[in-house]
Amino acid sequence: MTTLDYFYQICRIPRESGNEEGMRQYLLAWAKENGFEGIRDKAGNIIVRTEATPGYENVPYVALQSHMDMVCVKVEGSKHNFLTDPIEVYQDGDFLRAKDTSLGGDNGIGVAMTMALFTDPDVKHGPLEGLFTFSEETGMDGAYNLDGSLIRSKRMLNLDSEEEGIIYIGCAGGIDLVGNMECETSELPVGWETMEIRLSGLKGGHSGGEIHNQRLNAISALARILVSFEDAGIPFRISSLNGGTKRNVIPFSAECSICVPVSLAEKAAQQIQSTYEVIKEENRYEEPGFEIMKRGTERGAQMAERAMDEDISLLIAKALFACPHGVFTYSKAIPGIVETSDNLAIVHLNEGRFSVQISVRSNSDTAKLFLVNRIRVILESFGVQCEIGNGYPAWNPDPDSALARFCAEAYESITGKKPVITAIHAGLECSVINSKCPGLDSVSIGPEMYDIHSTGERLSISSTNRTYDFVKHLLGIIR
Repeated sequence: MTTLDYFYQICRIPRESGNEEGMRQYLLAWAKENGFEGIRDKAGNIIVRTEATPGYENVPYVALQSHMDMVCVKVEGSKHNFLTDPIEVYQDGDFLRAKDTSLGGDNGIGVAMTMALFTDPDVKHGPLEGLFTFSEETGMDGAYNLDGSLIRSKRMLNLDSEEEGIIYIGCAGGIDLVGNMECETSELPVGWETMEIRLSGLKGGHSGGEIHNQRLNAISALARILVSFEDAGIPFRISSLNGGTKRNVIPFSAECSICVPVSLAEKAAQQIQSTYEVIKEENRYEEPGFEIMKRGTERGAQMAERAMDEDISLLIAKALFACPHGVFTYSKAIPGIVETSDNLAIVHLNEGRFSVQISVRSNSDTAKLFLVNRIRVILESFGVQCEIGNGYPAWNPDPDSALARFCAEAYESITGKKPVITAIHAGLECSVINSKCPGLDSVSIGPEMYDIHSTGERLSISSTNRTYDFVKHLLGIIR
């Protein structure tokens, strides 16, 4: 079977982060069927080993590493159930896409490539380990709980990056902040009505890989609209507020219900529209699909029974408006690479409790802590109680990596092109796995993918085939 054959099979298995049991069983059954050694460690990672092909018995172990889970997002109105339904994959020219959902090329294609390399009779290799981790997308749980003593390899190819011809030798570390505030609600005064606002049509995408493209954050845009009410002299009360989907996805939609005096409803509608048009014009190049839906009770909005008081409503709007999002600094060591950024990821109001989640990334652990604490101070000044998670470390680039040099020379020998050796702003499990396996030399490679963690995700078929051939070549010459 080819890489794409395996990928199609994987796409039929539900595998949202935290729901990888089907993938575990699939991998263990595949290992047994092919006579490989299959191991499930205590945490739930899967390790598969195969012996060397004849003549390669003295070559040291090489690990091929990928993660089983995927980020699951879908278009508005989709009835897709990620717990039970397969991803509907279709071909669009050179690309694979998914109908109405994210594709899961991150990192299903890495898993599929590993499986194909293990079973391809034309691949020459020393002893191989396939390391398949779980819940990478929600905090690298599999990597953090990996029993490093089970790994025999001293060289590892991580197959979880998305740009062909680039060899990554470092990545950003990350840390999350969660803020909460108890917000009492009260019944609406007489003479107030409800208005619903929904922002949609934004590109979203991976909060590490796409953050430098300055894509609009739907939560930030919604906060800007609400804060503009103060200058316009329009009091408002928030009854519901939701935005974002995942900690590592740039929010592509956000919505809220607000209550305003009936006498100011028309002025409020005009204020919403005018602020939206300003934001849309500012982002016309990157976000041409940006849309707004607004309606009052006369157009079908459901009348709210309770809402937060005016002062608390404005306070929350200002807290979100003040919260930074996007690139904070660029790297001074590697030109053109983002060093530190944050993603205002998720906001929610439920039964009088306001919550917000923010993800910070940085290739510098000190800069990461600086930014997350700066955001903490901002939010706490508005009365939001904040808790900072433990995070995961940056993978500091090693310019003397023997494996990186070997891979670069091999790539140039078969393509005639020099690869780029650099670091990535997204998080990669190498940072954690290296700490679990002393002496492990790692690089990360992968085929061309675009708009991962979004419904626009697409995977290049030709690039996948070229990347497979490159790894096949590597395994045949590595000593």
